[in-house]
Amino acid sequence: MKGILAAFMVPHPPLIVPEIGGGEEKKIQKTIDAYREAAGRIKELKPETIVILSPHQIMYADYFHISPGKGARGDFSNFRARDVKFEVSYDEEFVEELSFLAAERDLPAGTMGERDKKLDHGTMVPLYFIDQFYHDYQVVRIGLSGLSLARHYELGECIREAARRLGRRVVIIASGDLSHRLKEDGPYGYREEGPVYDERIMEVMGTGNFAELFEFSEKFCDRAGECGHRSFVIMAGAFDRTEVKTERLSYEGPFGVGYGICAYEAAGENAVRNFREQFEEKERQRLAGLREKEDVYVRLARRTIEKYIISGRKLQISGDLPEEIRKEMPKEMLTCRAGAFVSIKKDGQLRGCIGTIQATRDSLAEEIIENAVSAAVRDPRFSPIEPEELESLVISVDVLGDTEKISSPEELDTERYGVIVTKGRKRGLLLPNLEGVDTVEEQIAIAKQKAGIGEHEPVELERFEVVRHY
Repeated sequence: MKGILAAFMVPHPPLIVPEIGGGEEKKIQKTIDAYREAAGRIKELKPETIVILSPHQIMYADYFHISPGKGARGDFSNFRARDVKFEVSYDEEFVEELSFLAAERDLPAGTMGERDKKLDHGTMVPLYFIDQFYHDYQVVRIGLSGLSLARHYELGECIREAARRLGRRVVIIASGDLSHRLKEDGPYGYREEGPVYDERIMEVMGTGNFAELFEFSEKFCDRAGECGHRSFVIMAGAFDRTEVKTERLSYEGPFGVGYGICAYEAAGENAVRNFREQFEEKERQRLAGLREKEDVYVRLARRTIEKYIISGRKLQISGDLPEEIRKEMPKEMLTCRAGAFVSIKKDGQLRGCIGTIQATRDSLAEEIIENAVSAAVRDPRFSPIEPEELESLVISVDVLGDTEKISSPEELDTERYGVIVTKGRKRGLLLPNLEGVDTVEEQIAIAKQKAGIGEHEPVELERFEVVRHY
């Protein structure tokens, strides 16, 4: 049999290596036993290529890094075990084919941008066990990215197609710990999302119900402190339209970090397991429903963005406002002045956000038009929006009320008030009620960061309320 033979979801705690653990590894004996079981199965499968997906490989916000060259070395010197060493040969033909297939799909993945050639511990821990049983393989080593889960799944589809085209016998290692926030005395403390994530992900991965991987929100995953979710999604994509025999081998979390091991074996074709396509169709329907409910403020911003991206021309209040917007536009949009922010999201992630604290235009409508164009093409954090993205955008408009100076953070409320921090000529703003910003301390810290103000520098504080339009 050729192609994707099997895959294994595995953790990568360095202390599982005896030279590092110094006896502590015995507290996760079930994980060790399951790891050895997985390595033994790899020996029986005799793969020519092992694809390792690691969260600790080079990671970019908008690009999947595939390690280039003939091979790499690594050791555990960062964990005081310099003598535990590894050396791998890369499957250069597979890397080339995978990069080509990604380019065909306009998927940003390839061998550019290598900052550190050495093997990372997310790669070496799995190799520690595999090498005890099997050696006759080459490696393809891939990092994760800040791109959407759908794009991670799509990279898995490319891995599957590369294996098929090359006729390779391939095993995939999805390296990743689960939650890092299971215990108060753990290295990252406790959050209630931690054990909830672990229970939920082990149910999903232990049953092979990969469709559910898309249902984990970015905020939930972040609060749970997981590191392997995107690895698991890439692996799932490699089994697209494939029947999978699934087996849960172990789960433990004695140190406050979750360690789960599951095994997957390809068992023929299954056309209904096209989970990315199913998710994207659900998303199209959801976005269409949101667009139908948009109020006139948001529709003005959307029409502005669409016109500018397609034609390069800005919508004009006096000339070419769409009739359905003109009819519904309240009088105050044309007669009142106010600061406004236009926020754009795609795939649940910010795609652009630009605004003004105070009015700079003759009317609120013109303020929205100007800031909508800026959010779409002038936000320095992002590349300009492309025409093919327009249908995927979720847009909101925040109209700012008057600002008022306050003397203490105790006068802030993250859900009700936005904050402005000022230090000399430096000024930073953060809107209220933002996903992932749960405390006033976080709110002020992010506003300082945006302004280039030091974390511990004193600042003047102002607050404001907004009316948010969807």
